[in-house]
Amino acid sequence: MMETIFALSSGLPPAGIGVIRMTGPQARAALDSVAGRIPEPRRAVRAVFRDAAGDQLDDGLVVFFPGPNSVTGEDLAEFHCHGGRAVVAAVERALGEIAGCRRAEPGEFTRRAFANGRIDLAEAEGLADLLSAETEVQRRSAIAMASGALSRQVEGWREELLSLSAAVEAVLDFDDEDDVGGLPESFSTRLADLAEEVRSALSAPHAEVLREGFRVALAGPPNTGKSTLFNALTESEAAITAEIAGTTRDVLTQSVALRGIPFTFVDMAGLRAPGEDRIEAIGISRAQDEIARADLVLWLGEEGKGPAGSWEVDAKSDRPDRVVKTSPDYRLSAITGEGLSALREALIDLAQTAMPKPGAAALNARQRSRLEEGANALETIASGSDPLLVAEHLRMARGAFDALTGRASTEDVLDALFGRFCIGK
Repeated sequence: MMETIFALSSGLPPAGIGVIRMTGPQARAALDSVAGRIPEPRRAVRAVFRDAAGDQLDDGLVVFFPGPNSVTGEDLAEFHCHGGRAVVAAVERALGEIAGCRRAEPGEFTRRAFANGRIDLAEAEGLADLLSAETEVQRRSAIAMASGALSRQVEGWREELLSLSAAVEAVLDFDDEDDVGGLPESFSTRLADLAEEVRSALSAPHAEVLREGFRVALAGPPNTGKSTLFNALTESEAAITAEIAGTTRDVLTQSVALRGIPFTFVDMAGLRAPGEDRIEAIGISRAQDEIARADLVLWLGEEGKGPAGSWEVDAKSDRPDRVVKTSPDYRLSAITGEGLSALREALIDLAQTAMPKPGAAALNARQRSRLEEGANALETIASGSDPLLVAEHLRMARGAFDALTGRASTEDVLDALFGRFCIGK
């Protein structure tokens, strides 16, 4: 018999209220034992909580959600108690003494919901992103994924694949019958349309950019104002600034939200020919790695010497002794604030193009890999007309879509995903 699990699903005590969730076959017995009653489904009812010896633990509320119409697909109960540490611990202890009941592992409630068909893998990933969302754009994208936006799209593709497969199977099964010819004329068009839809989905913004933030690296030789600009953009004093060249030795990152858009700004060692200082040489090497990784580089060095696609920034407009850039993208002073607002607005506008549109889901690396497999299988069909090969490639595409939503999945994928959840979710 599957064990019944329980965990505190509200905030850590002390708190005003503590909500302890329980799911599994012993949920009814636990309600009867601890609360003294099994309430009507989905109605909050007052109850006195008692342990096995009959001693009162608390006075609170209980709610019962009978399976399979619960969030986990099993009988699920909630014990709403006062949120003090001793109270929560006493109620949990009483639940743990009931045969077949134990504390839940991280993500175990959601994993049971997945195992019982209440959500699919893509929706579970969206829920994990929703729990960790810190900005508005992250929340909207996670809501779209958790609500099944991608799953519905993939299910539509799967239905079309099944229809195409049925046409191929008809040719294979009845190729000796006079009333069944080759594949219908519309087959190639439908196949091409499906492959184009999948490719279009693959071109959507990546979840990694959404989760980690639009990465902006500040680069240039030593003493060009990188750290001062970094502090101004992040509105912090995270970077040490000084007139001494080479003050910044390591990579420094700071995550901020600008108008609801997540950014990660990167300060780094100044770029110059490495000398005898081995530590500075390591810092320069790491800086070059960060430049390659960045979504955008703000170049504060000699004009025209920055990496391709970087923005030229004349960062010390308040200093008459600086080397003036003739045609920078932005001329500013982090000291006086001149030009900073224009730079921030430009960064926001650029980052928005890399973020999903409101209500649209962003694909993570696992999802992109499965969609890539499906698209490749579909596009391979166009170059061959053997019905047996066509049927096999359609099967491969369907397998890729099934792996995306979790119809076919491996334990290591599930362990990695549900390990992201907190205990009680």
